[in-house]
Amino acid sequence: MNYTYKSHLTSSKDLETTYESVRAGFVAQALEKNKRATPMVLEAKALKSKISKLKSPIELLKMEEIYHSLLTASGLSDKAIGHLKDEDKVNAINNLIEKFLEPAGEYFVDELIFRYLLVKGDSLGGQMRNVVGYLAEVKFMRALVATLNINDVEFYWLDSEKYIWAKKKEEDRNIESHTKGFYWKNGENNRTLLFNSTLKIVTKNIDLILINGDYRINGKGKKKSIEGNKYIALGELKGGIDPAGADEHWKTAFSALARIKTSFREENLNPKTFFIGAAIAISMASEIWNQLENNLLDNACNLNGEEQLFSVCNWLINL
Repeated sequence: MNYTYKSHLTSSKDLETTYESVRAGFVAQALEKNKRATPMVLEAKALKSKISKLKSPIELLKMEEIYHSLLTASGLSDKAIGHLKDEDKVNAINNLIEKFLEPAGEYFVDELIFRYLLVKGDSLGGQMRNVVGYLAEVKFMRALVATLNINDVEFYWLDSEKYIWAKKKEEDRNIESHTKGFYWKNGENNRTLLFNSTLKIVTKNIDLILINGDYRINGKGKKKSIEGNKYIALGELKGGIDPAGADEHWKTAFSALARIKTSFREENLNPKTFFIGAAIAISMASEIWNQLENNLLDNACNLNGEEQLFSVCNWLINL
């Protein structure tokens, strides 16, 4: 079968994200947020248990083991703590005690815990912005692995922790949770798909890069230099589900894809480009469809549409 965007799209309407998909996406994010918040809540409970018998805030200074927790309650993130001198950290804790804990009187423990959780919550918000992208990658990888398996294509995957290539085995059920790339053969042709890599030609990070060749490396090896004519397809993957941010995601992706086209055209090269998005509004769907129809974009799909996603995966493994 010759897979193109018309294998799974008949009009821009097919690209639009449905209410059901938006609802499911928000629920999935909420579940993930609660899952990640649980250790923070338990830490706060443990901290409260440890200091609950103190009579005054000043006694906190005698407990060296909770020094980092006091810095957190002072409003400092882990990143900020790493950049501050010791005297600045001490000042932050003293300000916490003098301006917030002492005025709280007998409720100073609760005040400390509330402030600790506020800072932890802000940190969780930052994590969730990264989690959205991670969840989108996992969804795409699962579809790709399923497509490779159904097509009986033997493949290797790049372990992002050990940075070594491993051959797919039946017991590898969660390889997508720590994968940075895949390798397979299309007939006699070697194919390497990398995630979140920087292209020298574009000098920017690209979400998905399909390369003609065997670009596997081992844990101690160096990345092989990739010639411009080896790039087969480059794509943007946007996992944000919030309709309010849909247009912004597309603008970012469109700019990246346009930059790819321009940079490669200057080298007399023309790799294929594609877009996969979770939140696709009506106007955005129309614009994507027009780009497909005018050969400015080679393929696209809604991340929430399984048939569309499988079709794009088939397209990729057969390029």
